[in-house]
Amino acid sequence: MGGELYIYLAEQEAEPERLARLTGSLRRELLELDVEDVTPVRAGATPPGTRALDADMIGGLVVSLSQSAPALQAITFTVRNWLTRRDGTSRAVRMELDGDALELSDATEADQAILVDLFIARHTTTGDRP
Repeated sequence: MGGELYIYLAEQEAEPERLARLTGSLRRELLELDVEDVTPVRAGATPPGTRALDADMIGGLVVSLSQSAPALQAITFTVRNWLTRRDGTSRAVRMELDGDALELSDATEADQAILVDLFIARHTTTGDRP
């Protein structure tokens, strides 16, 4: 396993400042896990009216993974937990690893658990699984 996991966040009608705060909050949570690093996704060109620093922070993170299935499980658990703290708004998360994508939004918790388990299984070897 190992590599880079891309996480993209969205919240219905969120202003860029709010999305930046949400992204920063999730980043801090992920840094507490067994990961090598969590950095903002580089946005490329700066959208009109935003500072370069803000544009780099909005909505995306790159998680440098260690070589363990438990780390990927902890990350997906943390992301799913973030998704549930929506305060009445609609949120969505897209995670990408090795060209494989997992999107979570309004699926039930049971459906999310199944989708996450399948995603983790595709990216871990038998020896990595707990």
